[in-house]
Amino acid sequence: MADFEDAIRDAGAVIEARTGRNLVAALAIGCGLGAIFVCSLIFDKQFFIPFLAVFVGFGSWELATISRTHSRHVPRLPILIAAVAMTPATFYFGALGQLVTLAGGIGVTIVWHAIQRSFSKEQVTDRDMLMSAFSLAYVPFLASFAVLMAARDGGEWWTLGTMIIIASIDTGAYATGLLFGKHPMAPKISPKKTWEGFAGSVVFALAAGFIIATAMIHIPWWAGLLFGLVLVGTATSGDLIESLIKRELGTKDASHLLPGHGGFLDRLDSVLPSMFAASVFAIFFS
Repeated sequence: MADFEDAIRDAGAVIEARTGRNLVAALAIGCGLGAIFVCSLIFDKQFFIPFLAVFVGFGSWELATISRTHSRHVPRLPILIAAVAMTPATFYFGALGQLVTLAGGIGVTIVWHAIQRSFSKEQVTDRDMLMSAFSLAYVPFLASFAVLMAARDGGEWWTLGTMIIIASIDTGAYATGLLFGKHPMAPKISPKKTWEGFAGSVVFALAAGFIIATAMIHIPWWAGLLFGLVLVGTATSGDLIESLIKRELGTKDASHLLPGHGGFLDRLDSVLPSMFAASVFAIFFS
């Protein structure tokens, strides 16, 4: 038994050295969050609102935090309030609530910056305002498309199916990249992402898309394959975009709140653009 435990620890150490992640912690956190996510959609999709609001709130706070430097001033409080408010506004008022909350949040941050300019010695620039607006558009606005999709009749299955495909994409990329990865995909942006891992993510995406299409959201099998391909493109792009943002801001992880994962923003990277794409796809096929 002791030899088996030692072997598990040694394997975990090798994987952590290669990927930079604690595999055991990552699996435990991932399974726990996944169970809450599934339950929030299946039992009563209104429970999905606080679950996503927590994720979006932490993710927006993390992005605003890593964006703050000695020369950049991004206000966290108004961004946090607008980000959390956007989730219920989108669920109960649809696209109108989504857009009004986004516009209101950007307006409040502009006023916040104007007050800073008037009453503070901090040199607030137009770049700060743009970064604040980007923080709202990138995290809560894109994430709110998951709510917009879930709020439709039967939309909870589209949201759940989308997340299952994204999880399959991440799993495929991780497993095949770990086992066979040799050729970096974007070494200057994300050194550990490989073309072999991307190929694995495509295979997993096609398989998951086929299963979700035929067993969950009841669309043609070929549409499920197309859905999988669309999501592998958006998920990979989202991962690379977040890596580029963190590289530009000089940080590896958005935070260390989720052991084995980094921060909430690190878990949302592939989800954000994928939810927008999935909501558009759902309009045409549901």
